[in-house]
Amino acid sequence: MEATATATALRRLSLLSSHFPTHFSSPQVGFNCSSSSSTNGEQNQENGCVFCLIVRGQAPALKVYEDDVCLCILDANPLCFGHSLVIPKSHFPSLKETPPSVVAAMCSKVPLISSAVMKATGSDSFNLLVNNGAAAGQVIYHTHIHIIPRKASDCLWTSESLSRCPLNSDEALKLADGIRENLSFSNDFEDSKGQGSSLIVN
Repeated sequence: MEATATATALRRLSLLSSHFPTHFSSPQVGFNCSSSSSTNGEQNQENGCVFCLIVRGQAPALKVYEDDVCLCILDANPLCFGHSLVIPKSHFPSLKETPPSVVAAMCSKVPLISSAVMKATGSDSFNLLVNNGAAAGQVIYHTHIHIIPRKASDCLWTSESLSRCPLNSDEALKLADGIRENLSFSNDFEDSKGQGSSLIVN
C-alpha cells in the first residue's frame, strides 16, 4: 500500500509540475496576450502568466504551430516524449470562461497537430486532456489543451488499470436529469442559443 501511495503521489507531482514553473495571481479574463497596449501589458505583467509571456515572445518555448487564434508548444516538462500544449493567444483562466469560438478554433487544429505529433514520436494513439480547475490538476490558469502521444503498454495513467463498476441505474437517471436541468438553465453560452440544438433523452 505504501508503495502504491508513493507512486500515486509521484504521478500527481509529475502532473502538477508538467508546465513551466511560474508564479501567478488571480488572472484577468479575456485580454489579448500579444497586445502591446499599456493596459493589456500591465494586466499581463500583474498576473505573471507564463503562456501570455510566450505569446508575446518574452519567454522561451518550442513552437510547433501558430495561427491568429492559437499556438502549440512542446511542454517543457512533458509526461511523455511529444507532450504538446495548444494555447489560445488571448488569456482565459478556464475552459468555462473561454468563448466557444476560441475553443472551436483550438479543437479544429487537434487532428492536424496530433497527427504530426504521433508521426514524429512513432506513436499510434494520443490522449486529449484539459485540466480545468485545481482539483483536476490545473496549475497554469490560462486555458490550454494537452496532446499526449501514447504507445501500447506505456503505463502512463494508473487509472487505466483500475477496475470499473457499472453505473447504478437509479443514480444515473438522477444524474442525467440534473445535467439536463443545468444545461437548460445555463447562461454560460449565450451565443449557442437559437441554433437548433436539442436535448435527446434516451
